[in-house]
Amino acid sequence: MRFIPFAVALLALAGCASAPEAPRVATPGAPVLACDALAARFSFANTRIASAERVAAGQLRLPGIAEPMPEHCVVKGAMHERTSPVDGKRYAISFEMRLPTAWNGRFFYQANGGLDGFVTPAYGDILGGGQAENGLLKGFAVISSDAGHAFDRSTPIGGATFGLDPQARIDYGYNAVVQLAPMAKSLIVTYYGKPPGTSYLVGSSNGGRHGFVAASRVPDAFDGILASTPGYRLPLAAAKQLLDAQQFARIARQDPQTGRPDLATALPPAAMELVARSVLARCDALDGLADGIVGDLQACERAFQVQRDIPTCASAPAADCLSTEQKRVLANVLAGPRLRNGTPVYAALPADPGLAGRDWATWKFVNSVGPRDAIAMAFVFSTPPASASVVTGEGNSLIDYVLAWDIDREVPKLGPAMEFMSPPDPLMRRFVARGGKVIVFHGTADPVFSALDTIKWHEDFHRAHGRAANDHERLYLVPGMNHSRGGPATDQFDMVDELVRWVEGDQSPGPVVARARGAGAAVPNPEVPANWGPNRTRPLCPYPQVARYRGTGDVNAAASFSCQ
Repeated sequence: MRFIPFAVALLALAGCASAPEAPRVATPGAPVLACDALAARFSFANTRIASAERVAAGQLRLPGIAEPMPEHCVVKGAMHERTSPVDGKRYAISFEMRLPTAWNGRFFYQANGGLDGFVTPAYGDILGGGQAENGLLKGFAVISSDAGHAFDRSTPIGGATFGLDPQARIDYGYNAVVQLAPMAKSLIVTYYGKPPGTSYLVGSSNGGRHGFVAASRVPDAFDGILASTPGYRLPLAAAKQLLDAQQFARIARQDPQTGRPDLATALPPAAMELVARSVLARCDALDGLADGIVGDLQACERAFQVQRDIPTCASAPAADCLSTEQKRVLANVLAGPRLRNGTPVYAALPADPGLAGRDWATWKFVNSVGPRDAIAMAFVFSTPPASASVVTGEGNSLIDYVLAWDIDREVPKLGPAMEFMSPPDPLMRRFVARGGKVIVFHGTADPVFSALDTIKWHEDFHRAHGRAANDHERLYLVPGMNHSRGGPATDQFDMVDELVRWVEGDQSPGPVVARARGAGAAVPNPEVPANWGPNRTRPLCPYPQVARYRGTGDVNAAASFSCQ
């Protein structure tokens, strides 16, 4: 669809690529000065170091990770501090860096999710579920930031108040990465006496979007990017969330306390369990083994039909059937939204047993009308932003805003947000030209960002780059996984090591072993089915390959499967 051009001022801070660089290799290093001397010694334009403190080895332990964190220096600071002429509030790109004493010579940009607004500890999240390791433990120098704004607890619109300030929008959209990456590398030089040999960006959801944007806007900043669940068309995905809420509201019961639809009653857990069983009945064996995993997504997309494959109730909905209205709503949600003239707004969602996941229900029935999607749409993605009265006015609530949201009237207002939120070149041409590598993975039951949208991006990438595409990109689908983790899935794996080996050792990624987090896991996943082995493993295959059973061997072991 066509969007109105965004103001020139909102594009003025876009990063510019430098000439292609020769391949680099990381070599370990050690600090050349004391941690507590770093604040006085470091200087970078528009940057203030607030503190630099040493953390002793073994002093810090994190849930689910057996080994304590190593000795490191924690640096906290801010860039581009200012008072907004729009709302009079103080803004800055606040950050935290953790610099290990035993440094592996690498830089790790931890891109965070949601609306940002918090300086999440810079541990170096390696993504997936129940991580047993992190970037800091691996020896990376890690940075994390709030993307240019702090969560504001003083108003009903909370974390989205920054959307009223145009510069804060730019910082959130792309400028935080543009500004922080060179500053962080300069800080590394000051502390270790040399620059990082290689640099990586790792992020999920909005953090995955940050990865796509960085590859497009600052293609020389990172050698490798790991993007999970990449919301690179985030405003349009948020539009789908609101439109899906409108669908559910049609058949939901009224909440007697609020007088508004209780979306969770539209398709309660028993209904979604029936949907999951129906998908499994049609699709489970398409990958060669009926094992509770739909491994062949594309075959299932061709095989499964909501109207045919889910039993229809003759009267009221029951545990073993859906009403005609429930099936119509579910089919509309899976099909994806369109303008009234038929133009698609966002991608369809795939059918997957993970649709019964708790995270799927939370995003569809709670976040869509609450302080995630509705708030973001009203105050960050729409131009001009909505009036605060949609939340604070008498008798109003976020669900009223969502239910009144008109697709044809409101979607054109997303044009400016698409310009500052989305990568100008999602095919990453300059990043590829200088030898960059990107690994993407996506859960097939993600309720927010569609795996089918990511598949289309992957196919466009390969059409654009031809045979060279395999030298720069891999996509992995995680069957059953919800948004970034969870669901009936083998969601524990480490693709950071895969990316490092590819960037620095030219070892092309192949199958990646993923583990279920059943009973006994350090961080259990309660949605691992009881009839699975608690430590079930599966190979995640480079798309479009599918993990198929070899015909013999333990059905709970990855070694019994091959990527075909």
